[in-house]
Amino acid sequence: MNLARRIIATGAVAAACAGAFALASVSSASSGTGHHQAAARHASADRATTVVDGAPGYAVEDYNYPGADAIKAQKGIVLKRGDGHITLVDCASGTGLMEVYSRKSEKSCFRATGPSGYLSLEIPSVYGVKGEADHEADVKLTTDGATQSIDVGKGEWKAAGEAADPDGRAFVLVEIRTSK
Repeated sequence: MNLARRIIATGAVAAACAGAFALASVSSASSGTGHHQAAARHASADRATTVVDGAPGYAVEDYNYPGADAIKAQKGIVLKRGDGHITLVDCASGTGLMEVYSRKSEKSCFRATGPSGYLSLEIPSVYGVKGEADHEADVKLTTDGATQSIDVGKGEWKAAGEAADPDGRAFVLVEIRTSK
């Protein structure tokens, strides 16, 4: 029995020492040198806040056409919104582009990328559209309550707007949708 008592007593003393060490560690964190540690943790939190506050916010796509104001001022056409798969390009930048012909502005060219695309825009007085080499297109035009929806095949020329209207009214191109 003496041996059993010694083992129990030694275990109790070891547990008491471990508890005292833990208590001393916790109390030092709240006073004395622990104050410096708390201040360091606070400063670290401030640095983290500064990094978070100085970081850019989340990017939220609004689908507005980038640089639309400058394009309107320069070319007289309004590019509103799209999915990024139909872009206005310089007509000299390549072959096989979609071409839109208007009496009010110079020829406008568009490149479609991806399997499908969408662009909302305004090009006044459109009279013709030539399809892109790799995509079919559905173009929508409006005038005084009338609407035209024209399917344009790959590389195909189609009369549109006033050229396709028996009354010769001026139409505004308002939408392009492409697909492969």
